[in-house]
Amino acid sequence: MLTQLQNDFRDVMAGVATPVSVVTAFHDGSPHGTTVSAFTSLSMDPPMVLVSLDKTSRLLGLIRKSRRFGVNVLGAAQAETARSFAKKLEMGEKFAGVDWRRDNELPRLAGVPGWLACTVSQEVEGGDHIVLFGRVVSASTATAAPLTYHSRTFGTHSLLAQSA
Repeated sequence: MLTQLQNDFRDVMAGVATPVSVVTAFHDGSPHGTTVSAFTSLSMDPPMVLVSLDKTSRLLGLIRKSRRFGVNVLGAAQAETARSFAKKLEMGEKFAGVDWRRDNELPRLAGVPGWLACTVSQEVEGGDHIVLFGRVVSASTATAAPLTYHSRTFGTHSLLAQSA
C-alpha cells in the first residue's frame, strides 16, 4: 500500500510529459527489451544518456553482463509497441512478431525515429531503481512525431499556437 506522499508524488509525476523508449540488449543471441519512460540526455561531450530500470528488472541483469544497451526512441504511431514491451512476459516473448534488426550488436526496432547504441559507463542506485549512464557509440534519427507519456496515457508533442 502506498503512502499519501507516494500517491501525491505519483500524481505530480503523471503531469510531467516524458519520452517513451524501449531499452534493448542481447543475451545468448536472443533479443530482450522493456519499455521505459525514465530516459534523458546527460552529456554532449562525450555523448551520454541515462536510463532508469527497476532493480528487479531482468533486462538490468542482462545489461550488467553485456555492459551494452540500445535505446529505441518510439514514435507517436508506436504506442502498441510500448504497451507490448511493458508487459511482464518472458523476455524473449516480447519480440514475437516484432520487426527488428541487429544494429551495433544490439536489437533495434523497425521504424523508430530515434536510435542510440550505448555502453554502460556507470551505475547509480536510486531507491528501487538503478540509473545507467550510457556512453553513446552510435546514433541515428528519422523525422517522426515522438511518443510521450503524460497523465497516465500515451500522446505526442504539439506546438503551441503562435501569438499575434
